[in-house]
Amino acid sequence: MATTTDKTEDAPKAKTPAQPKDDVLQCERLDFVDLVPENRPRGQSMKGFDDCYTDIVDYIVRCTHKIWDERDVGLIYTHYTHNCVLYGTMGTMYNREDVVRDTIQRLVSLPERRGMATQVIWKGNDVDGFYTSHLVTGSGRHSQNGHYGPATGRPFVSRTVADCMVYENKIYREWVVADQMAIVRQLGLDPHAFAEKVAATKLAQGLKSLDIGETGLMMGQYPPSELPLDTSIASTDLERSTLQWLHAAYNRKMFGILRDVYAPTVMYHGPLMKELYGITAVSHQMIGLVGAIPDAVFMPQHVCSVDCVEGGTKVAVRWVMEGHHLGFGGLESLGDPTGKRVQVMGMSHFHYKDGKIVDDWTVYDELSMLVQVKLAQLADRPAAIEAAE
Repeated sequence: MATTTDKTEDAPKAKTPAQPKDDVLQCERLDFVDLVPENRPRGQSMKGFDDCYTDIVDYIVRCTHKIWDERDVGLIYTHYTHNCVLYGTMGTMYNREDVVRDTIQRLVSLPERRGMATQVIWKGNDVDGFYTSHLVTGSGRHSQNGHYGPATGRPFVSRTVADCMVYENKIYREWVVADQMAIVRQLGLDPHAFAEKVAATKLAQGLKSLDIGETGLMMGQYPPSELPLDTSIASTDLERSTLQWLHAAYNRKMFGILRDVYAPTVMYHGPLMKELYGITAVSHQMIGLVGAIPDAVFMPQHVCSVDCVEGGTKVAVRWVMEGHHLGFGGLESLGDPTGKRVQVMGMSHFHYKDGKIVDDWTVYDELSMLVQVKLAQLADRPAAIEAAE
């Protein structure tokens, strides 16, 4: 499993200097045709990358579009290493062939889906390797039978964030958080029946839990650690301060700090396609997540940032929470507390202007948590039946 210090420094090194980020495309104000230009000079040195890619944002947006929207699934063979690892909210894939098969299955179920790049936050260069955090807004219609069941014909829209480690045209590690619960609900499916079906499949494969990370719970009767937060994964003061306030809010339950870091007019773009406004709304969402798993530890695993053409800076944080379903909160589908262990892999993009967050895009998958609870309950049944007998 990934460590909390995944860095692009793991890739091979040479002597070429990094290119300035000012020359790289950004998604916010450009139409799609401008994001995948035909005759643009390279804005970055892209040694080892296909000639069509002019910078790392162009690479991420263009190859994603080719694979998913133009259906050139075979490009995965030239854009992923044979031993790539893909960490998802329902489990992990450890090779390229599984990525190919999974992509085809998703296209079977949602053949009309289109994924639009919302933003790409990145770090690195073609010497050390790139790390990207790509927020996508997907929309379409459920027009074919597949893993969601018989086609409903219903439209949907959902968000996904994919974090990739890239070296010389190939992705060798990827983390994907898709808001599958948003899709399930919009298709009119029963989340509990769907989650139990997925859980039963996992149990038949010999799994009793979905491991997506290990954060290390605080043990015994001690309060949260007073030691300084480990910010070694951060590269800038803003990245460090972001990790500090996240630690204060999630681990120390000091939710009042949100008044210091969010603008009064903040827009929150959350799971289940929530669009909320103001600090109170953001606070309610965070408290709702913590309320459902109150013993959870929040562990950031990666952070990076870029200056934004809209002004200010955007910061991307990949994080994991681990705890037990001990309370009521914003995860309504989980229902009454079950006590089952739950892991949450999430991605957040924060847009800072004048020292305050004006936009917060946060994605995690409530369906994954419901599957984890159902899987634990299914695994308990044989022991419960034996005890009853």
